[in-house]
Amino acid sequence: MSRSVDYYFSIHSPWAFLGYAAFLDVARRHGLRINFRPVQLGELFAETGGLPLARRHPARQRYRLVELKRWRDVRGIELHLAPVHWPFDPGLADRLIIAAQIAGHDVAPLVGRLGAGAWQRQENMADPATLALTLAELGLPAGLVEAADSDKARTIYQTNHADAVEADVFGSPSYVLDGEVFWGQDRIELLDAALSSGRAPLTP
Repeated sequence: MSRSVDYYFSIHSPWAFLGYAAFLDVARRHGLRINFRPVQLGELFAETGGLPLARRHPARQRYRLVELKRWRDVRGIELHLAPVHWPFDPGLADRLIIAAQIAGHDVAPLVGRLGAGAWQRQENMADPATLALTLAELGLPAGLVEAADSDKARTIYQTNHADAVEADVFGSPSYVLDGEVFWGQDRIELLDAALSSGRAPLTP
C-alpha cells in the first residue's frame, strides 16, 4: 500500500517553490501520494505565534534574504527575491488549486506553474485574468477561477487551516508523514530518509 503525505503550503511562500521539484522527486521515488493542502499563511501565523515578514526584526529579514540566496544556489533554481507583484494576496491562487482538485484534475503541474509565475516570471498571481491565462497554458478550464471563489473552495481552504493547526503545522512548506511534521524545504532530505528507513514516526 502506498503511503501519503499532507503537503501544507501557499503560493505566497518562496520556500515552498524552492523545494517543490525536490519534493516531487522524493514523492516519485517512494511512490508517495501527495495530499495538496493550501493554507492562508497570515491566518496560520496569527494562530500559531508566527510573525508576518514586515513585523520581523530587521536581522531576521536580512538573514531570510541570505538563506534564499543560499538555497536558490543549492537547488539550482531561478528565484526573484522581491518579485514585482509581491507581497500579494494568495487566497485566489491557493483556492484555484483546491478548485482544480474538486474538479478532479492533477494539480501538481498547476502548483508548480503558479509558483513559477510568482517567483520566476513575476506575474500577478492575485489577478484573475492572469490566473485564467495560466490555466489555459496548462489546458485547464478558465471556469476554475470562478470556482476558486465558491463556498466549497473557501470551506476547504478553512478546513486545511484547521487541520494544519491540529497537526502542529505553523509554516510553509510543511510535509506531514504519518503525523510527523517536517517543516521547511530544507527538511526534504530528512523526509526522504524517513521514507527510505521505514521507521516509525517521531513524536514530541
